[in-house]
Amino acid sequence: MTSRIVWLVVASVAAASVLAEAQGRGAATRPGDCPRDPASFHPCALAKATAFAPPRTPDGQPDMQGYWRGQGGGVENIEEHAGNGDVNAGPTWVVDTPDGKVPYQRWAFEQRKQNVEKYIDPNVACLSSGVPRMLYTPGDITIAQTKDAFVLQHSRSHTFRVIPTGSAPRVDASVRLWLGTSRGRWEGNTLVVDVINQNGKTWLDQAGNFFSEAVHVVERFTMVDANTIHYEARIDDPTVYTRPWTMVFAIRRTTDPRYEVFEEACHEGEQDTEVLLRLGYTLYPGIMRRDRF
Repeated sequence: MTSRIVWLVVASVAAASVLAEAQGRGAATRPGDCPRDPASFHPCALAKATAFAPPRTPDGQPDMQGYWRGQGGGVENIEEHAGNGDVNAGPTWVVDTPDGKVPYQRWAFEQRKQNVEKYIDPNVACLSSGVPRMLYTPGDITIAQTKDAFVLQHSRSHTFRVIPTGSAPRVDASVRLWLGTSRGRWEGNTLVVDVINQNGKTWLDQAGNFFSEAVHVVERFTMVDANTIHYEARIDDPTVYTRPWTMVFAIRRTTDPRYEVFEEACHEGEQDTEVLLRLGYTLYPGIMRRDRF
């Protein structure tokens, strides 16, 4: 009974995403689009990007400004998974391991299983989604650009990232933040973002996939066409994984000119956390394991 209640709680987040898609808040696949399955989308999108001339900002960089929405499904599990009535089935988003799975060290694979048995998904408690999960948490993404910054604002919980694309210094490495610190640079038509200093207290999905505060994420944003961004996150954490690995998915533009972004404050009226605490679950403290085996 307890596990059933937990699944109902976490499934409510995924259900909100499905409902939003049904209400027109997500872009449907059009003829000529690359497949939605990330493993198939990945090579198709990169090939299309080579032939696409993106619109430009006044300073000459690819113009990605507008309203967007990350691909659904990964919030439930970034690995391939079956549906069970509470969770929709979905393909893996991991594109560079032989089995499409996160390459955990043995202790970390066991830790992932313990995560869902002991802890509350940080997203349920309205905490920050971290990087890269911020980009596929259900909700709207607003992108704004200046000559020296790339700005991402998410409708959920007032989450935002200001990514300097110049030479701005970072805070000291001892300072750990929910979204870390990001520094961007342009490589041709691709924005490459280097992310460090995350606090390791976020999950990658509701299935308990995780990293530690030692994680290093390199993001790549590349426009495939006027309404699609190929998003890639290279994730390296030698305390948790046996090797770096890569996640890929699509970010699609909302093209309705009448579209409005709704605030999703999350904390207002949120009651799931209190239910889970009473059932014996605790807030996720973050995991750091330094020895390997």
